[in-house]
Amino acid sequence: MIRKEFIKWIGWGPILLMHPKFLLSQKTTYNMKKEPNYFEDELVDNGSIIYPDEGESLSINGMSVTFKVTSELSNNQLGVYEITLPPKAIGAKLHYHRFMDETFIVSQGTLTLEVGDRAQEAKPGTVAYIPRFTPHGFRNDTDETVKVLLIFNPSEKREGFFIGLYETLNEVPINPKKYLKLYNKYDSFPVDTSNMIPVRE
Repeated sequence: MIRKEFIKWIGWGPILLMHPKFLLSQKTTYNMKKEPNYFEDELVDNGSIIYPDEGESLSINGMSVTFKVTSELSNNQLGVYEITLPPKAIGAKLHYHRFMDETFIVSQGTLTLEVGDRAQEAKPGTVAYIPRFTPHGFRNDTDETVKVLLIFNPSEKREGFFIGLYETLNEVPINPKKYLKLYNKYDSFPVDTSNMIPVRE
């Protein structure tokens, strides 16, 4: 009688939880949880193939920029951008980066690269690696179109820089303070702030 009253008072729940069959099932469920695999790689297909006519493009002061590998795609580890420079166009005047390395790969035409205090002609197939804190700039001194791949690592969300550049350089007149603010936000620092706008004088 006392046992029945006790069960009636507390209910069947706590008693069922202590039943050996229930405890066994709980142990089995715990043991079936997937354990981390410390000895084998989990393979996934996260690759991207970007074809020649693919990528968002912007026209900036006569130069075109096409986003190939974006910060979002690479988790901000790498940025790859195709730059097309028309004849006599300036890509960028002398500047440097604090947190990014930059690589140029020329695919068409002859690019003039400024590195430090020297200017060099870079023909198709040329690869130029510019580590951070190295002053550099680039332009097209020829009458032919130049195409070059710019690779930034890490990318530091470089797309924002190009979009801001599109807005800034399409304004008349160009606002030097706005231009410098954009440069600094995206880890670019002109060597000469009095001569930093990429237009021929």
